[in-house]
This record gives sequence, C-alpha cells and structure tokens, in this order.
Amino acid sequence: MPKKLQRRSPAPKSSPAAVARPSGKAGGGGGSSFSFGRGRVTAKVLAEFTSQLAVLLNAGIPITKSLRILEGQMPQGSMKRIAAQLVEDVEGGTPLSEAMAKHDMVFDALYTNMVRAGEAGGVQEEILNRLSGFLVTSEAIKSRVKGALAYPVAILVVAMLVLLLVFAFVIPKFKQVFATLGEGNLHWTTEAVMGIGDHLKVWWWAYMLFVVVLLTVHRMLMAKAFGYRQVMHRVALHLPLFGGLVHKSLVARFARTFGTLIQSGVPHLEALDILHASTNNVHMKAAVADVQSSIREGAGFAVPMGESGMFDDIVINMVDVGEQTGELDNMLSKVADRYELEVDQTVDTTFKLIEPILLVVMAVAVGFIVFALFMPLLTMMQQMSKR
Repeated sequence: MPKKLQRRSPAPKSSPAAVARPSGKAGGGGGSSFSFGRGRVTAKVLAEFTSQLAVLLNAGIPITKSLRILEGQMPQGSMKRIAAQLVEDVEGGTPLSEAMAKHDMVFDALYTNMVRAGEAGGVQEEILNRLSGFLVTSEAIKSRVKGALAYPVAILVVAMLVLLLVFAFVIPKFKQVFATLGEGNLHWTTEAVMGIGDHLKVWWWAYMLFVVVLLTVHRMLMAKAFGYRQVMHRVALHLPLFGGLVHKSLVARFARTFGTLIQSGVPHLEALDILHASTNNVHMKAAVADVQSSIREGAGFAVPMGESGMFDDIVINMVDVGEQTGELDNMLSKVADRYELEVDQTVDTTFKLIEPILLVVMAVAVGFIVFALFMPLLTMMQQMSKR
C-alpha cells in the first residue's frame, strides 16, 4: 500500500503547475480554494474526514479513489467542495500535502506537515490515524476549557441583564406606588435602589454601547497590538480559578502537538517551527522560540523550558530524560496525558466552585433589592398598627 502512495508523488514538472493554479479560473483546484478554505469546517468534521481517509487507505484503496468516495458521501458544504478540489489536484499529480496546503484555513501547518511526513516515509495511513486522534483529543480539551469559561460568563451576562431590567423598568413602578401612598421619608437602601433605577432608565443604552465598544476595541487590540495581547495573555494565566486551567491546557497542547510531530518523523526544529506558528499564547510562543534557539546552538530542551516559567519541574525533567534516552516522543505523550487529565479535573473543580459563588452573589443582590423595596411597606404597616 505505501508503494502505491509513493508512486503517486508528482514528477518535478507538475509541481509548478500545481503552485501556479491559484491564479487560475474559479473552478480550478486553487483558484477558489481561499474562499472555500474560509468556510466553516469544524474540528469534528475534519477529524471524521481524516479518520475515514485513513480507513480507506488501510483497506488498500488508492488515494484518489479514497478522496472521491469521501467527496461522494459528504453533505453539501465547504468540506465537500474542498474534497472535490483535493481530488482534482491529486489526480493532476500534486502531492496530497501540497493540495491540502492550498486550503490553509482548514488544513493548518501542523496537519499538512504531518501528511508530508507520511508521504515521505510511506506511512500515510498511520499518520492520518494519528492526526485523527490528535484532532479529537485537541477538540475535547478545547470544548472542556471553553465550557468552563463560557458557563460563568453566560450566567453573569444573564444575571446582569435581569438586574438591568429590574432597575430600569420594575423599580420605577414601585417609586410611583410609594409616591401615591404618600411615603416621603424612605429608607436609605430604598433611596439608593430608586436612584439606580432612575439612572438606568435614562442611561441604560449608554452602558450597553460602552460594553459593545469595549469588546470591539479589545478584539482590535488583541489582533493588532502585541503589547496589549501580551498583557492579556499574562492576565489569563493568573486569573483566579481559571489561570491554572489555561496554563495546563497550554502545556497539554504543547506536549501533545510536539510529541505527535516527532512520532510522525518530523525533525525537532521543523516541529518546533510548526508548534511556534500554531501557538496563540504569546508567552508559550516565546517559550517555544527559546527552545528553538537552544536546539540550534546545540544545547538541550531543559534549560530554556525552565527559564520560560511555562513548565514545571516534572515536565522539564521528563523532557530531559526523554531527550537523553531517545524517547522524547513517548515522554511528551505521557506529559500530555497527565496534563489533559488535570485539565478535566480542574474543569470539574471549577464548575463546583463557580456554582455556589454565583448563587451567593445573586442571592445577595436580589436580597438587597427585595429588602429595599419592602422596607417602606413595613414602615407603613408599623405606622398603621400604632394608629
């Protein structure tokens, strides 16, 4: 089977044509790949595509026929169109890795380099199996982390909206009732709640606009200003409850990605280049760059990893032992397994801590409002009982 895959590598004369095709007509393999590549292809869809392609190749089906089978069974959408372009490019003599590289919004540098390593070593189906497992694991970690971050944010947003509605529309109605009943001297808590309600009734739109502008400016600065992004990423690593979760997920992804690349036959420096390009956190990116510099100078992994502050002693020592024994890929896999387990445990713990905290905060806020609104009524009832 690997021999069949190797025979489908293009002759040198076909490579320029394949590279030049993006400027061709829209229907060509590369002309519309940018627009197709920008389509919404989820990690789950990509993992299924990768796994099914590996199964077909393991069954001895040639690469072009395997791609055609996958294209035929896919529902209409971006991935189906991309599969059709992959078929066209591979049939034209372009290696699968190069064809995938044209759709870099779907197949990132990590993916295409692993496929290229599989082509060079004649173990394409094994690499695709490894890629499929990597994608599934990575998506599971992302989902767990996003879920942990999204849950409290969603609860807080809903709570804030409810409180805003109460202050802006409900409390002014109570003020009218108190005025009708002739209650002049209100308790200070009632006065405070009424004042907040009057203020929000007039200026609620300004606060909403401020939040929208703040989020927009934040996204622009995260995209354009390196210093701001550096500060925000540092803050994320030190947030109460969530800082440890973010840090552990970064270390787990580093170990899993680096280990998978090495297992796939990608040289260390090239694997670090890919890892550097695929890392979003600027502090982890700096740590990877330091490791790259150390390796280029002929030194080891341990010292720059320790100086970066991103890795604890256990990770550093395991990587050091793996480097000395030639088992670096296995050690990295063990590190990834350990940290992925810790991410799961941290997510569970975070949920258990956040729920009672949110309940207490909401109970205090609602209790204060109820107390403020009922104080005038209790005062009136006491005055009436004295009469």
